[in-house]
Amino acid sequence: MRIGIDLGGTKSEIIILGDDGEELLRERVPTPRGDYAATLATIAALVKSAEAKVGAGRTAPIGVGIPGAESRVTGLIKNANSTWLIGQPLRADLEQALQRPVRIANDANCFALSEATDGAAAGAKVVFGVILGTGVGGGIVVNGQVLVGPNAIAGEWGHNRLPGEDTERHCYCGRTNCIETFLSGPALAADGGAEDEAAMQRYEARLARALSQVINIIDPDVIVLGGGVSNLDRLYDRVPLLWGEWVFSDHVATQLVKNKHGDSSGVRGAAWLWNE
Repeated sequence: MRIGIDLGGTKSEIIILGDDGEELLRERVPTPRGDYAATLATIAALVKSAEAKVGAGRTAPIGVGIPGAESRVTGLIKNANSTWLIGQPLRADLEQALQRPVRIANDANCFALSEATDGAAAGAKVVFGVILGTGVGGGIVVNGQVLVGPNAIAGEWGHNRLPGEDTERHCYCGRTNCIETFLSGPALAADGGAEDEAAMQRYEARLARALSQVINIIDPDVIVLGGGVSNLDRLYDRVPLLWGEWVFSDHVATQLVKNKHGDSSGVRGAAWLWNE
């Protein structure tokens, strides 16, 4: 069996998967916001409780998905929306607390890995996973392996600039007109929301334009959408009709699909970090 943990800003979730991907246990608790020591204690307690319920004395490898990344230089956490994790040696501290190796990955990478392993993109060679939620993230999986990159930012598509916009929107990262400022759930709501036809047309055109950049660069077999906005079914029909205008090809074979595992994709992907 393998254990996955989704360390979110408001909740922390644990899952235990059997060797065949069967869900043996899934639980969630509030995340102690702003308190790093309490966060470590919460994860340790989750693992101990879960293994006692399922493992019958066994221990399992652990993967953790976080809203940030581990620096390739220092090993410390960077780029985290859960700001109390920034600058902390999270992996080393968890390995000490849990007395075993731990793997850490960005939550969007975990989402992409879950959907590429046994989700909506199972069997595809190149998968781009997109989270359209409170923020906008992305992850890349190639032949079943997460692409991380030397800077640990592969797939961070939400902080590219969205071209073709006359307005100027400021992003928390300090830049302007990041894709996230146009395609996040709050951005859609501020523009009129999903019930506003004009707002949805603007959103679909922006999503098509933004995804066309991804297609031009990595040419994925499948793009999987996750996050709250992914529940808008019209996106899967409308966006592929629009993105051809910006894709450098006479035909676009890339599929745009909805996630299979819903809000459990991130935690499942964390468990699949130990898939090899």
